[in-house]
Amino acid sequence: MGEIAITGGIGSGKTTVAKLIVNRGAVLVDADQIVKDLQRPGGKVFNKIVEIYGNDILLGDGELNRQKIAEIVFNDEMQLSRFNDIVHPAVGEEMGIRRKEAIKQGSIVLVDIPLMITPDGELGREEYKLFDGIIVVDCEIETAVSRLVQQRGFDEKDARARIAKQATPEQRREFADFLIDNNGPEENLSKQIEKCWEWVQTLTAKKRNV
Repeated sequence: MGEIAITGGIGSGKTTVAKLIVNRGAVLVDADQIVKDLQRPGGKVFNKIVEIYGNDILLGDGELNRQKIAEIVFNDEMQLSRFNDIVHPAVGEEMGIRRKEAIKQGSIVLVDIPLMITPDGELGREEYKLFDGIIVVDCEIETAVSRLVQQRGFDEKDARARIAKQATPEQRREFADFLIDNNGPEENLSKQIEKCWEWVQTLTAKKRNV
């Protein structure tokens, strides 16, 4: 049993790496998925977001238009701060609930936190120091931009704006207990994932013996 955090910038391929680790036997607590759940109709933050930004941010099916929201908040510091004040506390609360549920299963818990490192190069929350280890998925900015444009349909300007609002690769590396280089294709990850899983099991074995 243990809790390992995984983080990486947008376009780093962190989600792919997390899935490969889960395939080894970890239980995933995914901050991005929690955000999506909370922003769905009936979710904890849905009504507040609509109240502030209006019905223009809704899709035809009543769901939030996440792309439109991103265009608003990532181009305006005040709007981004306002949006984060709505979302982050609710996400933190829900993550705590899901982490406790996963730990009860006696499993290795992998907590996916995209914004774990702030643009100031600090941990976003004091409690992040309590993880048994931190995995950082690393890639160069140009690699991330290329992935966002080619694989996810981002406009290049938007991709670069998103990346600029996050911590730099260098800042994330400072917090890495295990660093995964994901600049290449997915098939290059196999050996790294194998070594990472061995490292995770070593950490959790030590914890059991304390």
